[in-house]
Amino acid sequence: MSPRRPAAAAAAVLVVCWSSGFVGAEFATQDAPVTTVLAWRTLLAAGLIGGWALLRSERVRPGSLLRQAVLGLLVQVVYLGGVFAAAGAGVSAGTSALIAALQPLLVAALAGPFLGEAVTRRQRVGLLIGAGGVALVVAGDITGGGAAPVAFLLPVAAVVGLAGGTLLERRWGPAESLVVSLALQSAVAALVFGAVAAARDEFVPPADPGFWAAMAWLVVLATVGGYGSYLLVVRRSGATTASTLLYLTPPATAAWAWAMFGQAPGPTALPGVLVCAVGVVLALRGAAGAVDGRRRAPAVARPCR
Repeated sequence: MSPRRPAAAAAAVLVVCWSSGFVGAEFATQDAPVTTVLAWRTLLAAGLIGGWALLRSERVRPGSLLRQAVLGLLVQVVYLGGVFAAAGAGVSAGTSALIAALQPLLVAALAGPFLGEAVTRRQRVGLLIGAGGVALVVAGDITGGGAAPVAFLLPVAAVVGLAGGTLLERRWGPAESLVVSLALQSAVAALVFGAVAAARDEFVPPADPGFWAAMAWLVVLATVGGYGSYLLVVRRSGATTASTLLYLTPPATAAWAWAMFGQAPGPTALPGVLVCAVGVVLALRGAAGAVDGRRRAPAVARPCR
């Protein structure tokens, strides 16, 4: 199997678990403010995954702390904070999803100069088709939502944070295991979100069992399953491939919303899912073709000296 073609299991877990985060967030914010949700989600994740790392006797190199802190700030603090803050500021979920669809395009544009990853014409076409599919899936929810113009910078910041963290993760190629990376990044996010929640007097969680059920959902499915599999695909198959798979999360989110809340998808959702699938398949085949082409390329003979 091509190293850039993600294993089917990892890709499926990424799509299903990443999209589950939106459902868990809707559950959790019914009982608590956003800052409380983010603080306890990351705190519980850091404790659970950190305990797992200790049981595995994982070692952390001093030099890795700064790298993982930067990645945690970008991928968890900036991304999660931007998405949740945008929702709180009145930006509709559809608009945020459409802006998020720019992330794979941004990663693909920077993967060449920043990582040396070849992005083929087929990949670029597939990414553009995938973005169009996302627009169709969320077409019924693309509105301003009464948000102030400056609020639309929040999902843009989230996209930049996720793209930056993805590119740095691939470029640095951290030697730390996924368990250590998740634990350290969650701990950094917990410090930031915890401080914000405490400053707003919103750190104390509610006693409602529904809140803790939502926390379990967010920690196990969204953080461990979703972000853990995302890191795995980035490390094994590349930044562009991992980002491309995110095009399938809006359709998966629509399926979650229908199953959990009875929210029927709009009339353009099914065509959008099909368009997303075509774009993702085209982009992933383009990535595999780029690797196969490099492997088949004959070595250049060097002159004897």
